[in-house]
Amino acid sequence: MEHRARVGNRLLAGLPPADLKFLVPHFRMVPLERDAVLMRSGDVVEKIYFPLSGLIAFIMDMPSGQTVATALVGNEGAVGILSTLGPSRSPMTAVVRVAGTTLQISPTRFQAALDRSSALNGAVQILSRALMAQFQHVAACNALHSVEARLARWLLHVHDRLDGDTLPLTQETLAEFLGVRRTTVTHAVCKLRDSGAVRSNRRSFIEIDRPRLEAAACECYQLMRRRIGRIVLPEEMTPPGPVRHPRDRAALFAEAEEVHRRTPSQGATGPRSRGH
Repeated sequence: MEHRARVGNRLLAGLPPADLKFLVPHFRMVPLERDAVLMRSGDVVEKIYFPLSGLIAFIMDMPSGQTVATALVGNEGAVGILSTLGPSRSPMTAVVRVAGTTLQISPTRFQAALDRSSALNGAVQILSRALMAQFQHVAACNALHSVEARLARWLLHVHDRLDGDTLPLTQETLAEFLGVRRTTVTHAVCKLRDSGAVRSNRRSFIEIDRPRLEAAACECYQLMRRRIGRIVLPEEMTPPGPVRHPRDRAALFAEAEEVHRRTPSQGATGPRSRGH
């Protein structure tokens, strides 16, 4: 099975060019800086993000000041898109955990495209179901499985969305994934290293052995992959009709990129995450 991230945003890649053209002229390509807070729980959603690379975590902020991750989004999805289904305030906090690049668009522009595109409506529904499945599995896994098995699962989820076997993750980010203290993370990483699942863990980087990491993970990883895989089927995102060549989409983005060069845009840096 292929575990490397594909180029571009896969949610957008599933749209027919006729529907994609409603969005492309309004996209801005901006950098995602690590630890940037894209939106906070309760805030009005001001931008919708379609990552091309990097990694964004949905997190819950607890009254004690602790944070815990509930889902990850890479180039397979989007952030802020759920605001189109109801009230425009974010139900969660979204923080960049691995730097990358994203396409961003205003909710108003996105909603206008949504009103004109049945394929885009289908993509939003698919993403919503996939995120809900991820939330449910993470909650169950947190209740049932050991820290080491959960850490292995999170590392696999990150590896699925990034290139290479060296993952740029800090101890603070791993603690946030697991909802534990850094000392517990250190102990869990040592156990995975002893089993060979983690080859090395330098400051802010973890090198993994994929097969051994899969063996160390709980069954939730494969269950989540299969369940979400059944939800996110390419044929669901593309309505029946003539097959269009990928060059059609490339031409749309090339045209938009020329416009963006003439229009300065601000990076998706946002305020820094508290305590990270």
